[in-house]
Amino acid sequence: FFFFLMIRRPPRSTLFPYTTLFRSMDGTMANTYEGVKKCLEYALEPYGIHLEGEQEIRKFIGPPFRLSFRKYLGFEENQIEEAIARYRERYIPTGVYECELFEGIRETIQAFQEAGYIQVITSSKPEAQCRQILEKFNLISELDEVVGASHDGKIDTKMQVLREAFRRMEQQYADFSKEKTVLLGDTHYDADGAKEAGIDCIGVSYGFGTAEELLSAGAVAVYDDQKILREALL
Repeated sequence: FFFFLMIRRPPRSTLFPYTTLFRSMDGTMANTYEGVKKCLEYALEPYGIHLEGEQEIRKFIGPPFRLSFRKYLGFEENQIEEAIARYRERYIPTGVYECELFEGIRETIQAFQEAGYIQVITSSKPEAQCRQILEKFNLISELDEVVGASHDGKIDTKMQVLREAFRRMEQQYADFSKEKTVLLGDTHYDADGAKEAGIDCIGVSYGFGTAEELLSAGAVAVYDDQKILREALL
C-alpha cells in the first residue's frame, strides 16, 4: 500500500522542470460522456449496433473514431467515414454542449496562468469542437493555444496532434522547449502519444482511464483530483 502511494504521488522536485502544459480535453478537462454516448447511439443506429453499458461506451472516448470503430466494431473504411459523418450530424450542433467541466479545472488553469505556464489544449477531438466547449465555459481566453484533430483526418492521432502543437509553439515562443513540456491526460492513449512524442505524461484518474493503465503506459505520476495536481506542480 505504501509503495503504491509513493508511485502515485512523487516528490515535487521531479515535476518542477516543466514550463509548458499540454492538456487533453475529454476526460481531463471535461466530462463529455453524455454527449458522446447520445451521438454514438445516433451514429450506430443504422448498423443495428447497440453499445451495452457505460464501460462499452467509455472505450470510444479519447482515441480517434477512425481507430476505435475499426478496433472495436470491425468497420471497413467506408463504414468508418459514414459513421463519423453521422456522428457529427448530431455532435456539432448539440452533443458537443452536453458536457461539464471536472471539478477544479477552472481554478487549476487560473493558478497555472498566474504562475507563468504556457497552457495548450492537445486533443484527438476535432479542434473546432474543442473551441466550442471552451467557449461554452468561457475558458478559451485563459489558454494559450488550442490544437485538435482536423475533420479531414490529416491530423487525427495523438502523435499527429502533439506534432502540430510543437510546430505552433515553436512559431509563437522563441524559448519554447519540448524537453520542458508535459502532457496531462486520462488514458493510456495520452501516455502512449506522449512517449512517442518524447515528452512526459502526467495522468489524472477521474476521467475515462485508470491510474493503473496510465502508470503501465509510462505516466510519471497520476493524481486523483485537481487540488492535489496543483499542489504538486505549483
